[in-house]
Amino acid sequence: MAELENPNVMPNLITFLSSLLQKVAESNDVNCRSQAQKISVFHGLSRPTISIQNYLDRIYKYANCSPSCFIVAYVYLDRFSQRQPSLPINSFNVHRLLITSVMVAAKFMDDMCYNNSYYAQVGGIKTAEMNFLEVDFLFGLGFELHVTPNTFHAYYSYLQREMLLQHPPSVAESTLSLGRSLKLQLCFNEEDSNSHQKQELAIPDNDSDFTCADIPVPAK
Repeated sequence: MAELENPNVMPNLITFLSSLLQKVAESNDVNCRSQAQKISVFHGLSRPTISIQNYLDRIYKYANCSPSCFIVAYVYLDRFSQRQPSLPINSFNVHRLLITSVMVAAKFMDDMCYNNSYYAQVGGIKTAEMNFLEVDFLFGLGFELHVTPNTFHAYYSYLQREMLLQHPPSVAESTLSLGRSLKLQLCFNEEDSNSHQKQELAIPDNDSDFTCADIPVPAK
């Protein structure tokens, strides 16, 4: 999408996505205290010290993927959450799900992209772990990677509309939002981009902590 090539659009989009994911993670952190939670390869033993905003900024800076990949990654996160309702997005897993979703989107969307080793450096994890995360994410999606133009437009239009309002969405308003059984989220029904369905959103994280010092600047 040509509009995404505008240098002023993507920084605002990254900031907005960060705010959205932060709200969802914090809400699910509260709800998960009273509910049993499945542990996956994405789940960490402690919260990463690097913020979601800084982490996503780093991915945007070094991944060098097309801007559309971030919209597609957003779609993938939503699909993953619908298919894996026992893995809600929270502060312990959001970072690994972010780096994995962007990498998978870049591989599917772009003619040329970096390999897993490079993305591992960007994400501050080991290559072997990046490989495991990719496989688990693909199975979690049911290998449903295709995104129709209508679906892409629906997700981007939502983000664009909310950005124009110049405020991050409340959890109840976001597409990665509240749903059934005290788990938060309201997801797009991809079969009808004009309607919404209540679905549970999920995102998990692993046992190493992310800090700026832990993450080397990848060589290009």
